[in-house]
Amino acid sequence: MQTEKLKLAIQKSGRLHDDSIKLLKECGIDVANGINQLKTEASNFPLEVFFLRDDDIPQYVEDAVADIGFVGENVVYEKNKKLKIVEQLGFGKCRLSIAVKKGESYNGPEYLQGKKIATSYPVILQQYLQQKNIKAEIHEISGSVEIAPGIGLADAICDLVSSGSTLFMNGLIEAEVILKSQAVLIQHQQLSAEKQQLLEKLVFRIQAVKKAKNNKYVLLNAPNDKLSEIIALLPGMKSPTVLPLAQPGWSSVHSVLSENQFWEIIEQLKNAGAQGILVVPIEKMIV
Repeated sequence: MQTEKLKLAIQKSGRLHDDSIKLLKECGIDVANGINQLKTEASNFPLEVFFLRDDDIPQYVEDAVADIGFVGENVVYEKNKKLKIVEQLGFGKCRLSIAVKKGESYNGPEYLQGKKIATSYPVILQQYLQQKNIKAEIHEISGSVEIAPGIGLADAICDLVSSGSTLFMNGLIEAEVILKSQAVLIQHQQLSAEKQQLLEKLVFRIQAVKKAKNNKYVLLNAPNDKLSEIIALLPGMKSPTVLPLAQPGWSSVHSVLSENQFWEIIEQLKNAGAQGILVVPIEKMIV
């Protein structure tokens, strides 16, 4: 009996494409990068990969042409298809924001009352305006949204922002963030039992990769009379590992620190008497 394969849709080119292929490789899944291809298969996991336009991915997943997809949250919410968001992937981070002309007296969302707003995201924008009880005229355009105020088409725009340099070059300032977005894993609402098991295996690998990126493995030498103080600073996954050194009166302490705590705790460890501190990246982390 032939094993079912999970069908994954990813962006055919661009930043999300590259990060999606990288994530699969970090999960130990070997796939070709899809250059000049519509479809490829993993050599070591029951997975088919389709290379599609990102705007089309939610529709393909809803229709079960693809079982799952890697796509931006902004696209998922804008297309508003019947599907499930399974996991945030940690890459492709951006924000959907309202921007206005420099020099405008923006005093909050009420500034938009009665204004014309140009956007490629009319669904998300309309939902936002309704939540704020604001009536505005939405002009849907497919590209170069940032030029709309300069040519008199709109008073403001709603568009994706990463660095803000495009807004600056067009005489605009970011005024309001209405959605923070990143790449997510989406799935068809009803998968077969076998495909659901495959998806759970894939999610398990993705979570292990994400946890590894958010943590560092720390090794240090500590004088035994300072051990209790140093251990108290190192929560680790359960508790730090302590091993005696050949030099009497000293121990080696091993632990895991989250990226968010890292610099603050390293400084505290040093002040508590820790020496020879080594910090090592973690490739995978299973907890």
